[in-house]
Amino acid sequence: MAFAPLSHFATDARNIRLVATDMDGTLTQNGKFTTELLQALADLASAGIDVLIVTGRSAGWVSGLTNYLPIAGAIAENGGLFYHSGCETPVALTAIPDKTRHRTKLAQCFQQLQTEVPQIRESSDNCFRITDWTFDVSGLNTVQLQRLAELCQIQGWGFTYSNVQCHIKPLGQDKAIGLLQVLHQYYPHLTLEQVVTVGDSPNDESLFDASKFPLSVGVANVLHYTEQLAHQPMYITDAAEGIGFCELAQFLIQASQQI
Repeated sequence: MAFAPLSHFATDARNIRLVATDMDGTLTQNGKFTTELLQALADLASAGIDVLIVTGRSAGWVSGLTNYLPIAGAIAENGGLFYHSGCETPVALTAIPDKTRHRTKLAQCFQQLQTEVPQIRESSDNCFRITDWTFDVSGLNTVQLQRLAELCQIQGWGFTYSNVQCHIKPLGQDKAIGLLQVLHQYYPHLTLEQVVTVGDSPNDESLFDASKFPLSVGVANVLHYTEQLAHQPMYITDAAEGIGFCELAQFLIQASQQI
């Protein structure tokens, strides 16, 4: 698939009022937030463009982000929970009636995966999670990732992975479903043509689904995963990772000033 450059996004970009973006590999640069990113987020807010982070990271991590970053809110655990800026209590996007039993079942699934792929290790932030279970993606090849997805499906779980982690998650829990719930509840005044979704890896695939989100952007490192993505972004930045997001932010701010 030939990705269109941001210059082709010019007309639609003028109407964007909300950016829904992945975090790791999309906002980060070599795993870190940069001063340029923090300035870009502040500039977007000043231009009247809200930013929602839509990440696979844990509830524990995300609850802190919404307090310290100039964003409107963040969705954690690939659509599991929503933290609205200024509100300490998360909104459950996936119903978990019995959290203890849910975590026990996730742990059992993980143990089953370890019998076939012994090297997988629980992620350091897994203890801060509510809806899903994560282990590190490092060292796993495409064949192993496909097999892990099949094993999760057999046990009645969903599976996805990013450039950082693999996620065992409830069926039907993904970034697109969670984001659509948040847009319906908190942004009923916006149309989907006023929202742009941004990402870089397979766990952002649902955000690239044009039937749900007509406008999407991949930062340049998404090119590493083109063969694994059934849905691919409409546009692509020149730069990778956080520098690519800053490129998009500046583009959106300039476009909004042309109205």
